[in-house]
Amino acid sequence: MPPLGSYIASPRFWRKMVYLVYDAVALGAALAIALILRMNGQIPPAMMTGMIDNMPIILVGGLMVLQVSGIYNRVWRLASLPDLVRLVEAATFAVVIPVGILLLTSNARWLPTSVPIIQCFVLTALLSAGRMWQPVLRQKIRRLRMPRTLKTRQTDIVVSQQRALLIGRPEYIESVLRHLELVPTPPYLPVGILVVDSPETNMRLRGVPILGAIDALEHAVDTLTARNVRPTCIILAAGPEGLPGQAKLKLVTVAQTLNLSVLRAPAATEIDNPLDLERINLADLLDRPQTELDPGVVSRAIRGQRVLITGAGGSIGRELARQVARFEPSELLLLDCGEFNLYSVEMELRENYPQVPCRAILCSIRQRQHVMAVFAEFTPAFVFHAAALKHVPLVETNVCAGVQTNVIGTRNVADAARKFGVRAMVQVSTDKAVNPVGVMGATKRLGELYCQAMDLEGAGRPSSPRFMTVRFGNVLGSSGSLIPLFQRQLDRRAPLTVTHPEITRFFMTVHEAVQLILHSTARAMEFGLKRGRIIVLDMGEPVKIIDIARRMIRLAGLVPERDVPIKIVGLRPGEKLYEELFDERETQLPSELAGVFEAEPVPVPLATLQAGFDQLADLVLAHDQEQVRDTLFDMLEKVTRGEQEFEKVDLHVRPTAAVHLNPALWPEGAAMRQAH
Repeated sequence: MPPLGSYIASPRFWRKMVYLVYDAVALGAALAIALILRMNGQIPPAMMTGMIDNMPIILVGGLMVLQVSGIYNRVWRLASLPDLVRLVEAATFAVVIPVGILLLTSNARWLPTSVPIIQCFVLTALLSAGRMWQPVLRQKIRRLRMPRTLKTRQTDIVVSQQRALLIGRPEYIESVLRHLELVPTPPYLPVGILVVDSPETNMRLRGVPILGAIDALEHAVDTLTARNVRPTCIILAAGPEGLPGQAKLKLVTVAQTLNLSVLRAPAATEIDNPLDLERINLADLLDRPQTELDPGVVSRAIRGQRVLITGAGGSIGRELARQVARFEPSELLLLDCGEFNLYSVEMELRENYPQVPCRAILCSIRQRQHVMAVFAEFTPAFVFHAAALKHVPLVETNVCAGVQTNVIGTRNVADAARKFGVRAMVQVSTDKAVNPVGVMGATKRLGELYCQAMDLEGAGRPSSPRFMTVRFGNVLGSSGSLIPLFQRQLDRRAPLTVTHPEITRFFMTVHEAVQLILHSTARAMEFGLKRGRIIVLDMGEPVKIIDIARRMIRLAGLVPERDVPIKIVGLRPGEKLYEELFDERETQLPSELAGVFEAEPVPVPLATLQAGFDQLADLVLAHDQEQVRDTLFDMLEKVTRGEQEFEKVDLHVRPTAAVHLNPALWPEGAAMRQAH
């Protein structure tokens, strides 16, 4: 026990003295207020005399009860529910015991029977107010500061705090929120809550809005993005029981597609350190950090401009629409041939970005006259061409459809862009266009070459439209991609299917892909990208698919090969063992943007490509799949050899021998072609 002098000099002693003085005043005030309320504001003289004469018993008895109750030994700035329960008990006994003494000494005749009951409620309120004003004031100051922080444009400043979306059970989320409030400048700023157990909405927990259940993650992010408070991370506070492995895997998968890192709070209800959060992220499957690019340059290019997005209902197109809407274009044109997908993305944007004029255009890029009419009516400034057929096996068996969309459709959009004077068109491409062995990659390669030729046609004329190609690898979480497939198989506890034990792929998130697309546009407009170049994201090293399968099984809380087997099913038609980002005939160049490369392919004259495209269009009308396939790869082989003219094919006479790729140039492609 410390010496008496040291104890008297300590802050704890003086804090207790302040509480004692306050509580004495509260005891007297509670009795007076109770009498005033009971007598409707007019206390009779006899009753006033009785109160004054017996006030020492009220004060001494009440203070002794409060001392014995232990409320002076609690840290009220960290008050919890048990502390408040003890305070109510202490206030009740601080009224009951002095009144009992008055009854035993026959000094309670002046006291109406209902006054002690009223006095209990008043005293509880006064004692609580005297102890809870610090956390309440701190919460009010935090709420006053938050609007200024949240309303700050993300494109204008760099915010040091991470905006956090909290997911879990209310009691554990409340614990995280309470501990974050204790930090003067918390590293995480809560902007919303998703509750595991209940889909309740339009409610608040410690001032933070509850946006729905855990399944509403994408909708919640869209809603917060529309309010200019898009979260940058998720804090999972599910307590010791946590989330089931499958639910956690789904959460992390969706978060990855939204470019949100997932942090897990400690399992204990009381968190000793609110900064001690464990990171959970599907980026661990890729073994590389996520790429973040400066949004300021994109904002300067897009704000106030009319933007057209083809394929707006697809995975890339939808994310493009979301991110473009954040930069406040004058009008957003959504073009897609799928009615439901187009309706879905339009409704999402109208709900989350009501300030952005939005128009849905039901149109196929295969319909040249319709495409031209759209450009003539709306004259967009920027065109993001994301419409494509991308599923390798489907395009491999539907060659004419693949050529119609990826080759002829791309030409239609590019020709319309040049005719009606857009500022820039961005062609979304894929690493499968590099040394293609399948129809999908070959069609995308021709689309790249056409956009490059169109871009070079405008050299020397600063006002001519820019045509750029953005090339990247597989997109995590996109429709029909690898991660959702594995997730569905895990849900059924079915074997995870991998085509080959050594197959590798480059991966990125949808958010990263769209950032790259937007930055290619902004870079060309502001920094003067040299014409004819392709922009490629540095995606690190390729990842083995079988390694991703094993990591996903472990992330689901299971053991590979014991709980969930991995089945090797063999390469599919048109599929390569590994993908490449650069062709051997392309010049790889550094870029001024971090994490981005540039490629300079050997150009092909526009007239040569137009003649070849006309030939393909005629063959597609004849709907001879094999002849279209042979002509497609024949064109690419001649382009590779530098030939400037293509032989005309007789549509009525089928060639006696198929045209094959030069095995010395593309051995995988030649072997795949012969298999057909």
